[in-house]
Amino acid sequence: MNAAVTANLREKFSSQVQENISLAPYTTAQIGGPADILVTVRTSDELVHAAQACWEFDLHLTLIGIGSNILISDRGVRGVVILNKAKALEFQMDAEPSVWAESGVVFANLAHRSAAQGLSGLEWAATIPGTVGGAVYGNAGAFGSDTASNLLQAEILTETGRFWWPVEKMEYSYRSSCLKKHLQKAIILSAKFGLKNGDIELIKTTIEQLTMRRKASQPPGASMGSMFKNPPGDFAGRLIEASGLKGIRIGNVEISTIHGNFFVNHGNSRAVDIKELILLAQHTVKEKFNVDLELEVEMIGDWE
Repeated sequence: MNAAVTANLREKFSSQVQENISLAPYTTAQIGGPADILVTVRTSDELVHAAQACWEFDLHLTLIGIGSNILISDRGVRGVVILNKAKALEFQMDAEPSVWAESGVVFANLAHRSAAQGLSGLEWAATIPGTVGGAVYGNAGAFGSDTASNLLQAEILTETGRFWWPVEKMEYSYRSSCLKKHLQKAIILSAKFGLKNGDIELIKTTIEQLTMRRKASQPPGASMGSMFKNPPGDFAGRLIEASGLKGIRIGNVEISTIHGNFFVNHGNSRAVDIKELILLAQHTVKEKFNVDLELEVEMIGDWE
């Protein structure tokens, strides 16, 4: 990494800049190699400054939240990784209530805080293990609902400035958006979600029921899932189970015996082992059912 670049980032972010640091602790799977530079940001404005600095020096930029939907290479990530901890939020208690949240807010926490305000609409999100930014980027969803159903607008940073995009401009589809499909040079800074007034106890009960359903069907501990998108009219987990792959291990990584679309890290696992399991699942399901499993998890870093 160019020394001038590092000095520039340190000047702007001081102790928030770390070099050659393992990214494994910053992912739910606890897997991944080092980042050349890791910059931690705690506000939307800091996120803007960090992204603009990377673009100014034409550096490769990777943005992560809590690392729940990514697989980082054992070789790590070149350029700059920004760890997004921008977590401000504000409720607007109008006749048509809403909540504004920075992109580093954990989506499940936002759902619980909305419930505490007696605001309904995000109950399904209480089981989503990611950030608002990740949810807006990938149209996260569960239990028959998704981000597209609740999002009013998203604040986006591009090389030409900060803009509020209405939900229609995100071009949402199943687990995707225009940002994800076209890999635009853009950063999600914050989002505004529409909510409804409701009964606090009923909202909390709904969240508890959905959380229990999720815990009963997914493995605990360090894991990755959903690994694959559900193909039209079917479920990736069902296809993997019907292919006889549940419980299969490569190294210390296992296709969960509880849910076939989750891969479990049993300790000291390597990203390359997960990649091999991904290829095995895709090949086997294709061979048995002629179905192509498309990754939902994003593979990040140096894989060559």
